[in-house]
Amino acid sequence: MDCLLVGAGAIASEYAAGMASSSLSVAGVCDREAERAKTLASEYDCSWFESVDRALTALDAPVVVNLTGHAAHAEITRTALTADRHVYSEKPLALNASVAEELVSIARDRDLALGCAPENEHGPSQRRAARLLADGRLGPIQLGYAYAHVGRVTDWHDRPRSFLDIGPLYDGSVYPLTLLVSWFGPVDRVRTADTLDIWPEREHQQPSTPGHVEAVISFATGPTVRLTGSFYASHRSREFYGLELHGDDGSLYLDGTGAMETAIDHVQFGRLGRQYTNVPPQSPTTAIEYADAVERLAGSVTDGTPSRRTGRRAAHVVAVCNAIETAAADGGPVTVPDYGVARGSLPSYTVTPLDPDRRSQRRRAIRLPPVGFGCSRYRNGEYVDREDSIATALDAGYRFLDSAELYGNEHRIGELLSAPGAPDRDGVFLLGKVWRTNHRREHMIEAATGSLSELGVSAFDCYALHWPGAWAYQGPLARLAEKPVERQENLAFPEDGEGNIQTADLPLERAWRNLEAVYDRGLARTIGVSNVTRSQLETIIETGRVRPALVQIERHPYQPQNELVSFCHDQGIRVVAHSPLSAPGLLDEPILETIADRHGLSPAGVVIAWNVTEHVVPIPSSTTTSHIVSNLAAAAERLRPEEIERIDSLRQPDFER
Repeated sequence: MDCLLVGAGAIASEYAAGMASSSLSVAGVCDREAERAKTLASEYDCSWFESVDRALTALDAPVVVNLTGHAAHAEITRTALTADRHVYSEKPLALNASVAEELVSIARDRDLALGCAPENEHGPSQRRAARLLADGRLGPIQLGYAYAHVGRVTDWHDRPRSFLDIGPLYDGSVYPLTLLVSWFGPVDRVRTADTLDIWPEREHQQPSTPGHVEAVISFATGPTVRLTGSFYASHRSREFYGLELHGDDGSLYLDGTGAMETAIDHVQFGRLGRQYTNVPPQSPTTAIEYADAVERLAGSVTDGTPSRRTGRRAAHVVAVCNAIETAAADGGPVTVPDYGVARGSLPSYTVTPLDPDRRSQRRRAIRLPPVGFGCSRYRNGEYVDREDSIATALDAGYRFLDSAELYGNEHRIGELLSAPGAPDRDGVFLLGKVWRTNHRREHMIEAATGSLSELGVSAFDCYALHWPGAWAYQGPLARLAEKPVERQENLAFPEDGEGNIQTADLPLERAWRNLEAVYDRGLARTIGVSNVTRSQLETIIETGRVRPALVQIERHPYQPQNELVSFCHDQGIRVVAHSPLSAPGLLDEPILETIADRHGLSPAGVVIAWNVTEHVVPIPSSTTTSHIVSNLAAAAERLRPEEIERIDSLRQPDFER
């Protein structure tokens, strides 16, 4: 769709560059300064104009992108709308709420699209923060602190006058305001506000309005937020566009409300009583571009439903800014009209496992997070307390917990899942495993029921055989970790008088039927098996009534088990890789170090990314916070085919621990 750019400053080049790789095209450029218009137009081989009226007459471009100075936005937008053009405007939409409302009305009456920057809710960090909020981690959110430290515009902008004339409120503060409105809906009132007219005397260009603004605003269905907008505070200060939200159960920190790119530490979560933990991305992310929002607006036009959603939101934000000025001058509180802005919406994050008994879905794999967290107590042959590391994993964003009755710490996991700041149950995939001494039906049902009671949940997302072979029953394994080590070993690893493991005469087919009984009772949404060979898996598929939804195997570059992985994928069975990082010597391999340098990962991160790229879910286990976070962050990387081949060359057919 053809676009007319009105305004040819630095931001126009950013918009135009993004359009070049989109469905949009630059049909013309208009600027009061002819040389600026001519220079930008020459880059895109299009027409240039000094007059908006002349440009609108000469071009039939359906979309006008308003990139003029702040104070000129409203006039240019009105001119374009009355010429029956769809408009996307840089922020603010106007400097007066009644004018902004009038622009929205014109667009509505003429059935035109009207959009306005920023659309920062689409940024990768902002989306990650929104998902964390939707996860219910913070509980009821009652307080927030938002910053817009634009800094000395005379220091970093070649034409600061437009900024100095309107102040930090209508420029930088629009970013946190817009994001908060997109999340929580409209602002109900401005409680209090104040301004400071501070600026260095040595500067020859002085602000026309106060250079520092502070306000306390309340959302109709959300927190009360203290907002600080400043031209005086440096944009290189600790807080630039930071946002901190506090709830009954925890806190969230977002590094930049206006950020277009992301990093591991841009989103952080602090459960009540715990330090902040980085919440890294778990899937590949791309930076947003200025032109993305214009393309969305153009798409609504093509679909026959011209959107005015962000235009209405921008009008409300202008009303908030007006109310802050009023409260600063006359005192608060000041009520803010919502201008039809809907209540905010946050994306939900749930794990929806497949019911494998539905024959129409036999080959559809269950949905899993890209990386899980191993909750085993065994660390280098020793028993360790995992409560803190599992809590850290949940705080970092892991949503797949690998548990087992053998680990003896299911009650600890249950305490963490029920504590303030825990994620919603629907957002966590819980895998449980029955130990091989409990393969008989009555023991298996007893084990599953006991594990669920310890975890405090009604059903596993998947319940699996820990190993396919059965051993002799020695008694219940409840809270195994609390028993003396010798007693743990006797219960879990039964031996005869000669020190050999006591097996049980219970074939795999029978054990699987017993596991199906657990499923039939509703104690597990799906069932699976761990540490299985292909022939054993084929036996289960051929003789079982309920298909396995998940297979967990040891998998790392020394032992990739590619044939079994491929077979599972063909059958619609998800593969989970346990012990992905613990093979001796693996993380010192030069091949992994080379690939790690290329991607900015550690060798461990390469192994995680290798599994994820191959559609296998690794479940690394760590007790170190930095490793817990970096392992999860590695899920956002995808390796190239040639890198996969190099890693496959590490395979050791005779690998044994």
